[in-house]
Amino acid sequence: MKYLTQFLRITGFTLVGELLQRLIPLPIPASVYGLVLLFAALCLGVIKLEQVKDAAGFLISILPILFVSPAVGILENWGMIRSAVIPMFLLALLSTITTFAIAGRITQSLRKKEEDHDQAA
Repeated sequence: MKYLTQFLRITGFTLVGELLQRLIPLPIPASVYGLVLLFAALCLGVIKLEQVKDAAGFLISILPILFVSPAVGILENWGMIRSAVIPMFLLALLSTITTFAIAGRITQSLRKKEEDHDQAA
């Protein structure tokens, strides 16, 4: 019953994200709206981490299974994609490196602020 309740909470945020995506004319996926709302609810204490932790952990553990269908679609359309594989690979590599660099800088900045705050206290 605990898992069902946690899944329903996560699904509720996903549903609200779907509604927002239809109401707000921005090119933002509904899943992003839902994730941002869930993150905000967690930060504000509206939802406690324990209220979604187990179900979220399960969803993360089965995440690779969710990529099987797109992989089959890529293989089925290989003839159309073949000429663009190298540019797509380079773009994915560049965006991954950029994401790592930005995330690393932000993490370093936040840790430094936290250390400065701890030393001041």
